Amino acid sequence: MKTIITIVALILIVLSMFWGYHSNNTVIVIETEIGDIEVELYLKEAPITAANFLRYVDSSAFVNSFFYRTVTKENQPNNDIKIEVIQGGLYEEDKMFTPIEHESTEKTGILHKNGVISMARNEPGTATSEFFICIGDQPELDFGGKRNPDGQGFAAFGKVINGIGVVKRIHNWPENKQMLDPKIKINNIYRDK
Repeated sequence: MKTIITIVALILIVLSMFWGYHSNNTVIVIETEIGDIEVELYLKEAPITAANFLRYVDSSAFVNSFFYRTVTKENQPNNDIKIEVIQGGLYEEDKMFTPIEHESTEKTGILHKNGVISMARNEPGTATSEFFICIGDQPELDFGGKRNPDGQGFAAFGKVINGIGVVKRIHNWPENKQMLDPKIKINNIYRDK
């Protein structure tokens, strides 16, 4: 009898942990023509970068945008440091907001692991609407990584929680010199209610 009570108590403790769990983070849906990708944004850890992304989401700027680039180990012959990502966002500069301050992984603690979403940029402080999703772990994109000569890395701000199969499908899409051919339409990006 004691064993049964102990087992029932343990089951109730485990179930209460799951019932009581909920994330305070915002989840967004990237609705593409080949399937949806759900991403949890880390607002507390990366407040500037996540808020910037939500500004584009809430203004419907990503409607009819595209995933347009895939970087694979095979299509970057001139890079000593190879990465694997898919990239999307806006082409129209007139739809872009003012660039944001760079939040490095050193500040946020969000590393470029498999499924992590991050901001594309040129120099630190130039990120606007272009984003990428990591395929596998990409430590060379973190602060101190060697992919970008300035060593500042990129600003990660969330992670795919559903739809990684769609991400991988985009990664394996036909391409010409890293540019998807054809591009994959992003119908919309919106907050998951």
